[in-house]
Amino acid sequence: MKLAEITTVKEGQSITWTQIPEHIQLFHREIVDAAEADALGVRVSSVLWEKIEVGGQVLPHYHNVAEVIHITVGKVKLLCNGEWKSYQAGDTFHVPAGVVHSVKNDDSAPTEQISIFLPANAEIPSNQFFQTILVENKYE
Repeated sequence: MKLAEITTVKEGQSITWTQIPEHIQLFHREIVDAAEADALGVRVSSVLWEKIEVGGQVLPHYHNVAEVIHITVGKVKLLCNGEWKSYQAGDTFHVPAGVVHSVKNDDSAPTEQISIFLPANAEIPSNQFFQTILVENKYE
């Protein structure tokens, strides 16, 4: 497979909100799909920008992948290890594959979150923090 060689941009306003009908007032914009992840050479099932309207909820469920959920706007309740707990923008949840979870709006306005779905496998090489290599700044 040939990997991407240029930076691409998906402008947020060009990605439409799509309702996820299995849940209550949940909408998403897919900001990285599996094909885009493949082109980048990374293992990601999907990255979603999600919005939960007032009174909305991601109903209890689980996945065959791990999920990282980062709350970006508002206050939510998370079904976390069998208990509902309150969280807010800036908080991040790490949900292992196969673990039941749910998120519901606990605010007077829509909440937003980024959800990253990652293939889970106990037999993968250890992860490492990334390297950054500076180059001559000739771009100003």
